[in-house]
Amino acid sequence: MRSRVVLAGVVTGLLVLAHGATFGAANIPANVSAAVADSHRPQSDTSRDADRKPAETLAFAGVKTGDKVLELIPSGGYMTRLLSAAVGPTGHVYTVNLPTLIDRIKAQTKPLLDDPAYRNITYSEQNFSELKAPEPVDVVWTSQNYHDFKNQGMFNADTAAMNKAIYNALKPGGLYIVVDHNAAPGSGTRDTQSLHRIDPAIIKSEVTAAGFMLEAESNALNNPNDPHTGHSDDKSDKALLKFRKPR
Repeated sequence: MRSRVVLAGVVTGLLVLAHGATFGAANIPANVSAAVADSHRPQSDTSRDADRKPAETLAFAGVKTGDKVLELIPSGGYMTRLLSAAVGPTGHVYTVNLPTLIDRIKAQTKPLLDDPAYRNITYSEQNFSELKAPEPVDVVWTSQNYHDFKNQGMFNADTAAMNKAIYNALKPGGLYIVVDHNAAPGSGTRDTQSLHRIDPAIIKSEVTAAGFMLEAESNALNNPNDPHTGHSDDKSDKALLKFRKPR
């Protein structure tokens, strides 16, 4: 009987690791450490690192040197620069905006695209329901935008069709990483427009419905002091989810 109890404890511990992964400095891969320390990153990006925890986030995602990454909504390029440096010159980042975005939003990405330090980035504008990459990719990444796709206006997207398109764009075994601001449990999509938050249960349900497996979720971006009642920002409680396309 005692051996069964010990085995149960081991299994429980493994499940906690899978669904609440955190990474100390010793567990950060060299390519990720180098990307975070990249001297070409502007101060406007590095000043956000304490809240956005890029080393822990990229390490959890498992982004490797040489990976091909498809990123949705680059905005000012905070994650785009990190992904570019993490995959290195043998990798590539395909960053994509919606064609419906106003010019002011699209223009936020121009300084990144003009920077010769990030030559492994290709920019395009696509309808996310018909999203395609020039080649099968290892990772699809979206940061703090999934909730926006639920809203009326320039960010609106059919997330069911989008998730299917992402599934098709990935290599077998490829990863789909979603970071977003948590809304109160059970709130569904109620706060996507007013607070720019979403119940992570909605993301999990929709992405797995497209054929993905939820491989892990991390508590690295959790903020237990966030009451989920205010507008989201870098300090808000966030979900960090890793989905995998079956091999």
